[in-house]
Amino acid sequence: MRRKNVRRKLNAMPTEFKGLNVLLVDDSIVRGTTSQEIIQMARDVGARKVYFASAAPAIRFPNVYGIDMPSIDELVAAGRSDDDVAAAIGADMVFFQDLGDLIASCREFNPRIAAFDTSVFDGKYVTGDVTPEYLHKLEMRRNDAAKQKKPADGEVIGLHNYK
Repeated sequence: MRRKNVRRKLNAMPTEFKGLNVLLVDDSIVRGTTSQEIIQMARDVGARKVYFASAAPAIRFPNVYGIDMPSIDELVAAGRSDDDVAAAIGADMVFFQDLGDLIASCREFNPRIAAFDTSVFDGKYVTGDVTPEYLHKLEMRRNDAAKQKKPADGEVIGLHNYK
């Protein structure tokens, strides 16, 4: 469904890609589905080489603070090098924003901010209490298979009872 939606939204023009090396830029790479589809569209209309840049650092860890994100197994960059991510999405090379540079650019707007939650990029959770067991429990709740499951009558799906 995600792939179909990408193709429905975007249309690669052969005159803009044929025989050229191109750099595609997106805000982030999460699952890699959209990136993969866009890269393939550029190749289908004749791009010679396709490079892909993400305006965010590689998302390698799950968010545990309320953002509905894919499970870690569904994050294309989890446990992969940048070269592995490039191969997974079909790019000749992938470029990610540097986390230090991102923090520095944000601090330019408000230098009083002492720290940022960068856990999805570096796996350092600001509360300091995120254990491997908690992450595993979260994984079992967030993966696509779990999202397909409908709760039984009266069943509450959540992590609020888990410590």
